[in-house]
Amino acid sequence: MKDLVLKHKWMVWVLILLITSIWGFAWVYMKASLQFMGPFTFSAFRFGTGTVTLLLFVWLLKVGKPPRGMWKHLMIQGILQTSIVFLLVMYGMQFVNAGKSSVLLYSMPLWSSIFAAKLLGEKVTPGKMLGLGAGMLGLVTILGWDIFFVQDMQIIFGELLIVFAAVSWAASNVYYRLKLQGMTQLQVSAYQMLFGTLGIVIATLFAEWGEPVALTGDSIFYILFTGVLASALCFTVWFIILSVIDMVSATLSTLLVPVFGLFLGWWLLDEKLTGGVIAGSLLIILGIAIAQLSRGKKADDYSEAKTIQSGESSS
Repeated sequence: MKDLVLKHKWMVWVLILLITSIWGFAWVYMKASLQFMGPFTFSAFRFGTGTVTLLLFVWLLKVGKPPRGMWKHLMIQGILQTSIVFLLVMYGMQFVNAGKSSVLLYSMPLWSSIFAAKLLGEKVTPGKMLGLGAGMLGLVTILGWDIFFVQDMQIIFGELLIVFAAVSWAASNVYYRLKLQGMTQLQVSAYQMLFGTLGIVIATLFAEWGEPVALTGDSIFYILFTGVLASALCFTVWFIILSVIDMVSATLSTLLVPVFGLFLGWWLLDEKLTGGVIAGSLLIILGIAIAQLSRGKKADDYSEAKTIQSGESSS
């Protein structure tokens, strides 16, 4: 799959549109799931389902186990990307609506860009900086002026948890590039999710043991959609994207998720779509376009280097 994407660059955007649209739907279902069970319980069901799905594919495709020396890195990746991110997000969503939650989590490209520049030595060009700035301004526009004024302390607490989740996700992106890029994307996705799910299950046992769980047609659908598609499929594709394009461009593209999430909330849940949401969404799309147009020859060089690496590793 990775080799195919490297040869056909247009497939990167097909994959980006695929995962961002699915993640957009997932935000609606994550919020809706809270009426059936606790936030940690839902996350345990979701990522347990995703882990079983991925391990089944690992077995069917005979991918094999990771090298012994990689287990500790997969454990750290799982804690950063799955345990911390989704425990904080799901807990925070009890106090923050789904649309605002998705916007806050997707401040992740800002933190990823900072980490990539400091730890990976990636150069943030003026074009990428302009695109990132437009995207961040779009997020602030969507959030509205209320974020700058005094709010309910529970809402502020929930928002801070989700911002910390964004920082953890950004750290996991850089950690993947530093420690795990030599492994297959399916291996990384499956085993990091396994360790991350174990962390979520432990937290669930401590925090929500004995709380009611309603397994209905709707709640089972939410678990399957977010577990199989939004987790197993999308995070495997995400690692492929991180392997073939630079960190800033990859993470900036995820700003499409809150755009999809907000418009899907308007379409499916009759949530209000304000002028600020529309303007902010246009700024995000503009920022992504600016960053992509600024990639130029350097992006081609990056892809060519990846193609050479891929050929060397397979020979």
